[in-house]
Amino acid sequence: MTPQPTSRTDRSAPQLYLVSPALDAGGASAELLRAAVAAMPCAAVLLRLADTDERARINCVKAIAPVLQQAGVAVILDGHADLVAKSGADGAHLTGAAAFEASAASLRPKFIAGAGGLLTRHDAMLVAEQGADYVMFGEPDSAGRRPPFAAAVERVNWWAELFETPCVGYAGAADEVSPLVQAGAEFIALGDFVFADRDRTGSILAAIAHDIAGRERTT
Repeated sequence: MTPQPTSRTDRSAPQLYLVSPALDAGGASAELLRAAVAAMPCAAVLLRLADTDERARINCVKAIAPVLQQAGVAVILDGHADLVAKSGADGAHLTGAAAFEASAASLRPKFIAGAGGLLTRHDAMLVAEQGADYVMFGEPDSAGRRPPFAAAVERVNWWAELFETPCVGYAGAADEVSPLVQAGAEFIALGDFVFADRDRTGSILAAIAHDIAGRERTT
């Protein structure tokens, strides 16, 4: 992909991208997610589905997706590209360049095809060439391991300087949000820390949104 120069000063403040707890239909996590998006605007929710059978997963998404979508939130499945159309979701987040290459064509152009788990700069450029709707940097792998945060910030900064495909920076704690904003992420993915103390989820989101709105990116 040929780099496309961009100007950070021309971009609006980044939007929030919530990463859900593992969900099952009608569970407490689903109720918490509904309350979170009602309390604070966000662009998308990444639904992490529990390890159940296909019908249970579809029913889970069907139970929660309409509520989120009515609030203007895109519903993205963590993997499970084959369930997007069946469940009424808006797209899938595909982990790794190989997974993106294997599944993106079945999603686009009707559905969102996002990409994460991009271990190298080459992987990120490869999925962008193949039409990724966004790239994500800094998120944990399936074992919960994350790249060093400084490396994730550097990768976001590099991408935001050169490419037009939107970039999502993953924040694993509240104090990681501001560096990702300054680096130029168009979206900030908020991990498990948002839901760790469920009584405080709303106030945590409000504080993060206030912080984002009050900051200007460096040029």
